[in-house]
Amino acid sequence: MHFAPDTEDALEFAVVLCNTVPGASRSGEDELATPEQLVQLLTENQYSGRVDGDEAELREVHDTRERLRRAWAMARDEAALEVNAMLADAHALPHLLRHDGFDWHLHATAQDAPLAERIRVEIALALVDVIRSDEMGRLRVCAADDCTGLLLDLSRNGSKRFCSVRCGNRMNMVAFRARKEEAARPADPR
Repeated sequence: MHFAPDTEDALEFAVVLCNTVPGASRSGEDELATPEQLVQLLTENQYSGRVDGDEAELREVHDTRERLRRAWAMARDEAALEVNAMLADAHALPHLLRHDGFDWHLHATAQDAPLAERIRVEIALALVDVIRSDEMGRLRVCAADDCTGLLLDLSRNGSKRFCSVRCGNRMNMVAFRARKEEAARPADPR
């Protein structure tokens, strides 16, 4: 499944942002605990526009992160209502924009709008495509028992189950050990 490039970029950023929470992050800690970590995340992901880099902005981004994590796991109709709410809250006005070396793509807020609002709206616009394509199944939570990471499945057959190779390898090792243990048990003599 392939979406428009800006849709895929926004969805991939949503995964990166949402997987900074404890239980989903690589470190197991909140990887977005300081304004400096937020600025670093935005820089690494070429996120443009206004960035205040203060505690208030960080709190707003944390709220956005939780709202997006909830929306990710919603059924299609619930997700549509949540997307509509995110767009309405921001008084979104979709328009095409070309900036910072990016070709024409869709925005619905001004570049100087608050960061958390821009994040919500850009990801909401991406979710519009997912909902319209009836592809909510491409948005999942990692199948690893001990992980709450989100994943975006853009594979052809839609079979991705884990948020990272690390989780996949860990669960494969757990399954291998369980099979090995089962094979080593003596057969029931009944």
